[in-house]
Amino acid sequence: MVERDVREIGGAWASFQAHSFPEPAADLAPFVDHFWAVSWDLGGRPPYRQLIVPNPTVQLSFPNGAAEVHGVGRRSGYKVLADVGRVFGVAFRPGCFRPFLGRSVSTITGEVLPAADVFGPVPARAMAEAADEREQARIAEEFLRSVWPQPDPTAEHVASAVALVAGDPGITRVTELAERLDTHVRSLQRLFAEYVGVGPKWVIRRYRLREVTDRMERSAVIDWAGVAAELGYADQAHLTRDFTAMIGESPTRYAARYPAP
Repeated sequence: MVERDVREIGGAWASFQAHSFPEPAADLAPFVDHFWAVSWDLGGRPPYRQLIVPNPTVQLSFPNGAAEVHGVGRRSGYKVLADVGRVFGVAFRPGCFRPFLGRSVSTITGEVLPAADVFGPVPARAMAEAADEREQARIAEEFLRSVWPQPDPTAEHVASAVALVAGDPGITRVTELAERLDTHVRSLQRLFAEYVGVGPKWVIRRYRLREVTDRMERSAVIDWAGVAAELGYADQAHLTRDFTAMIGESPTRYAARYPAP
């Protein structure tokens, strides 16, 4: 039997998982967004289904002696955790994995591939044998420096465009983003497909839905119709459909995962 995900914030995170976010070295900032590490010990509990919510970031992960590259996923999914384990991950800045990959990031969208297929030899064994996440972070830093690509001004341009979307809830349409960047919609679509792996419409949707989940975390009472209008949806039903399609649950069901404030 597999136990249903009961909410990472107040459930698994508090009971049998440990999370940390080691700070990457400053020289990695052009391409790396953050490091993350999670470990778990179910202590005899049944396997656990962890909800994985999509983000416009490519991830390099080191799970239990392996090394994988995860392209951007368009929809949520579940990862089954069992027994005892740990994973260390590198989240690349949106738009900034293209220089490592050497081809359109859209070619790996929704895919999980061996990291060696992208980077050549990877320190999977050293990661598995590391004493803790601080040592794993040091190993990751040394590895990334060894495969560091040439600067790509376009990658930085796209990363800035994604950051603009993330930081401005008022951007709800691709045309608005194109106007802010003084470019054409078609050009923006091509750039995002090449560098992010998904289109600007998807990125805008994802960050507006993140605004919804942020509000869930802050408040137990939400004016759904008001939020829908503020974020550019035609009505509450439109917001519900969009949220459910991407996150995998309705807004009200997902909100129930958060502990009462």
